[in-house]
Amino acid sequence: MSTATWVTHRKRGSGALKYTILAIIALPWTVMPVWMLVVNSFKTESDSSVPSLALPTTWNVVENYATVFTEGNYLTGLRNSLVVAVPTILVVLLLGSMAAWAFARSTRMTLRGAYYLMAMSIILPPAIVPTVFLVTHLGLTGGVAGYMLALIGTRLGVVAFLATGYIRGLPIDFEEAAEIDGAGRWQIYWHVILPLLRPILFTVAVMTMINVWNDFFFALYMLKGTDNATLPLSLYNFANSGQYGVRRNLVFAHVLLTSLPLLIAYIFLQKRVLSGLTEGGVTG
Repeated sequence: MSTATWVTHRKRGSGALKYTILAIIALPWTVMPVWMLVVNSFKTESDSSVPSLALPTTWNVVENYATVFTEGNYLTGLRNSLVVAVPTILVVLLLGSMAAWAFARSTRMTLRGAYYLMAMSIILPPAIVPTVFLVTHLGLTGGVAGYMLALIGTRLGVVAFLATGYIRGLPIDFEEAAEIDGAGRWQIYWHVILPLLRPILFTVAVMTMINVWNDFFFALYMLKGTDNATLPLSLYNFANSGQYGVRRNLVFAHVLLTSLPLLIAYIFLQKRVLSGLTEGGVTG
């Protein structure tokens, strides 16, 4: 074996050992919370009053999850979360990618200032009180429309920021060629820019989905009534509905069911998310 080959094998071995050690250290911190969540959702109310990692003494699986569906308004919350999340993500991706194209290709100071102002929304927390005040004066409070408007406005900055950096790394040749062929601005965006942005937009869509799906504070202040409640708000109402305190076993079951759609999406989409984060520019 040559020296170069020996050095390569040694580097690979040390790298594998390093990642193995990191995985062993990180595994308990990721597995234990999930195990506690699952195992306590199987217990009776008395057994789960003090959450632990132990198996249930009395299994109460069917009763717990049936109660979540019947009393916890899970299906209504799931429907409302989907109704809110899907249109919000589509609008955010459309408007954010359009703004990113303008920010990336323009040299105007006004647009550059707008870009930095929009990027600041990533650092600064959403102003809930002014947003609620504005939506109330527009007559949209209490329903899904005003809630979606608030989510769109507060999530545009992330899309525009990430997509702008991505577009700046793309060659302008395709856009110029399409313009020479007589394509308009909308045609260039739809047939050139949007296909090139698919990797980053897919990643941003998953990130926005997680953010919107787990939103609680805007939902708490803007959605009125159980018929409009999303899953986090349904969980909050359900956790506080116990006459003699929090029924932890049912809360754990509701949390698990609330997180289940995101977990399924992550399992099937993780490779595309990682490729969207690492892919840059255009090859070929």
